[in-house]
Amino acid sequence: MEVALSGIPEPFSRLLDEVAIVIEDLPSRAQLRDNGLGPGETLYGLYEGTPRTEYAADWSLFPNKITLFRLPLEADFTDPNELAGEVRRTVVHELAHHAGIDDHRLEELGLD
Repeated sequence: MEVALSGIPEPFSRLLDEVAIVIEDLPSRAQLRDNGLGPGETLYGLYEGTPRTEYAADWSLFPNKITLFRLPLEADFTDPNELAGEVRRTVVHELAHHAGIDDHRLEELGLD
């Protein structure tokens, strides 16, 4: 994990201090449902929190967090270098959500 996170480029690496990164085995049914995913679909990562672009984001009662889902990542990326690359890509994607960037803009930026 440290290897993957050490390669996160600016300006995203500055955002690492603002979010907790946790690892779970799998996303919950509610997490899948809330993100429009059905049976057989999964997530590699998920941002939960208040984007810094929202009014009073610094007053949020709940911490911002990125959850990485270990089992889907390990199943799809068996090579350690590829796994580290995907973890890095996933964290950058989720940090972008923390910065207020939506999926459409992530596609335009080539980060999705």
